[in-house]
Amino acid sequence: MNDLSLFNSFTGKNFSPKRNGSNAVIYTRVSHVSQEENTSLESQKKYCENFAARRGLEVIDYFGGTHESAKTDDRKEFSRILTFIKRNKQVNYIIVYSYERFSRSGLNGAKIASDLLRDLNVKTLAVTQELDPTIASGMFQQNIFFLFSQMDNDLRKDKTITGMRELLRKGYWPLNLPSGYTNLSPGKAINQQLVINEEGEMIRKAFLWKANEKMRNADIIRRYETLGYKMKETRLGLIFKNTFYCGIITNSLIPGEVIIGKHEPLVSRELFLKVNNIVASKNTQPLVHLKYNNELPLKIFTKCKTCGRSMTGYLVNKKGLFYYNCNQKGCKSNKSAKNLHSQFQSLLIGLKLNNDLMPLVEDGIRILFQTIFKEQMEEQNMMQSRKNEILRKLELVEERFAIGEIDKEIFEKYQTKYQTEIQRISIPKNRGSYQLKIGNCIEFAKQISQEPKQLWDTGTIDQRTRLQLLLFPEGATYDPKLGILEAVSTCEFFATEISKGLHNTSSHQRKLLPLSNFTPSEVLFGSTSLKQRWTYPYIIMKLEKADLTQDLYKSIVEFMEDFCLLAVSAYLNRKKNRSDTIL
Repeated sequence: MNDLSLFNSFTGKNFSPKRNGSNAVIYTRVSHVSQEENTSLESQKKYCENFAARRGLEVIDYFGGTHESAKTDDRKEFSRILTFIKRNKQVNYIIVYSYERFSRSGLNGAKIASDLLRDLNVKTLAVTQELDPTIASGMFQQNIFFLFSQMDNDLRKDKTITGMRELLRKGYWPLNLPSGYTNLSPGKAINQQLVINEEGEMIRKAFLWKANEKMRNADIIRRYETLGYKMKETRLGLIFKNTFYCGIITNSLIPGEVIIGKHEPLVSRELFLKVNNIVASKNTQPLVHLKYNNELPLKIFTKCKTCGRSMTGYLVNKKGLFYYNCNQKGCKSNKSAKNLHSQFQSLLIGLKLNNDLMPLVEDGIRILFQTIFKEQMEEQNMMQSRKNEILRKLELVEERFAIGEIDKEIFEKYQTKYQTEIQRISIPKNRGSYQLKIGNCIEFAKQISQEPKQLWDTGTIDQRTRLQLLLFPEGATYDPKLGILEAVSTCEFFATEISKGLHNTSSHQRKLLPLSNFTPSEVLFGSTSLKQRWTYPYIIMKLEKADLTQDLYKSIVEFMEDFCLLAVSAYLNRKKNRSDTIL
């Protein structure tokens, strides 16, 4: 048994690389698009080609040649070269100018290079950092270069973030611009010249629609579509929460800091807060939009008197009846919606707006109508312009089909597309007298001011909930033991009489003298001064003559704004249901 050859079949096989040869691919890249204009990419390619020639390697393909940040390895061209190497067994080398061109992700980049060598016998070589990755010392050096690249990247990142923080604190914006702004002077943040573009004007309208008409985001998106603009509802929600639009800078780089920006605000701070339903002195959280049901308008508004929890609601499908209930354990009170609504309607009976405030209602309606009419005329012109643009495109497609530039399939595709877009644009007709419409709306406002139950009975869920909070700011309570619904408090302008001095103003003092420095939308929705929130100075004079306290004065102005907005919104909604007309 001295013949050891008998044991050869039990020995391990010699390691033989899966690939042998001299074929190479070259990968070049720069970090930013601005670097593509210089000779960096061209120089990298030249040095890599000379390196390959010196080593006797044959270049079979090129990758990169564009800007890709190497902070991560999830890069389009980088992924393409890895896929190519795995599929093409003829590749033996990757040539880069330096290892930081290959990756700046540290250990992750080192692992990719190591896996290529171990699994495919593909070596990663750098022109400026020559080493042999097939031996232990060479692989160690290669890993060090990858780690140094990551450290350099992290140091640059820290320096950049520090600089960005300082710019933000000075009111500049060194980040990607929010939608609606264009930078006329690209480059350093301190030299930026930010202007509001066409998209910004549409975003401004969205803020005004939200504040003026209390529109839900989905309704705003639908109105956008009629004007030929597209936006996702989630994106609109983020826009409403972005303080940049009101000239305020907040960012995660400067947590807890509020900075006045140097850019032009798209909307006023007051309008921004109004849209987010924030009262600066009382609340610091934006409004959470709840899913309301028109059959359950008292949901959330009403609280259980036993536990203080907000009442919710549900539908009994078999009976087709709605109920309010309290979900608190140990309480769980239920009440039919029909019964609770009847009790609430009883609370509305007899409520009337103080007559001394009616002149303010009339003027508020005029201000709002002027603003809304102007906006709707702008929308009408915008829709007509959009329609004409699509018609021109349709005519061009028809012409190209007629002369044989496009085939029937493409023609029918775009013909259908443009015809569908045209059908979506519904331009309302302006019928009747503008002054007559204002008068009708004032009369409507007077009706609901003297009989708010009328609006609650016939209004939309949005109008009903707004009216509830206007009349009973602290909501209502339901006592499950007694089965009684009660208002916590009633708006003082419906329940009590205001100073008699309000109506002691002679008729000549009531001449309408608009403030020349403010447009209606700015006055009603945008100013920071309470005295500028109403357009006509005689109103302010009347309130001051009444010798009201500052708190009561403020309450009157804010209440009248909310009431007039609700009245105009309800009137326009009623008109819209009757016919598709402007106002």
